[in-house]
Amino acid sequence: MRKNFEVIDHTADIGIIAYGNDYSELLANAARGMVSLMIDTDSIEINASKSIELADADIIALLVKWLNEIIYEFEVERILYKDFSIVLKGDVALQATCYGERYNPRKHILLREIKAATYHDLHVENFNGIYMAKIIFDI
Repeated sequence: MRKNFEVIDHTADIGIIAYGNDYSELLANAARGMVSLMIDTDSIEINASKSIELADADIIALLVKWLNEIIYEFEVERILYKDFSIVLKGDVALQATCYGERYNPRKHILLREIKAATYHDLHVENFNGIYMAKIIFDI
């Protein structure tokens, strides 16, 4: 696989296309791509970790819930994550370990605020064994 994600233009919002060799990698790369829209990820050190478990009705809903959980961690807990290890539990649940550090406005330059991952134009596809997800974020 050649890339983890790419940024796409969208009227009044912003999006990414995330890639993965499997759905776990796709979820991790979607989170990496989203965080890269929010902050320069090179400024994030790994000195903290957190385990997150989520479930939802289907794999698409799980993707949105997962990304919105990462937004919540930043907005409420003030934690920035830049790396993710994800294990799927069946088709509708995940266990993730997130790695990063506490947000420091003197160290971390906020690029943009992302309010939410949306269902607008969201789709996940598998092309010859490579998973791809197009995700639009409300900014």
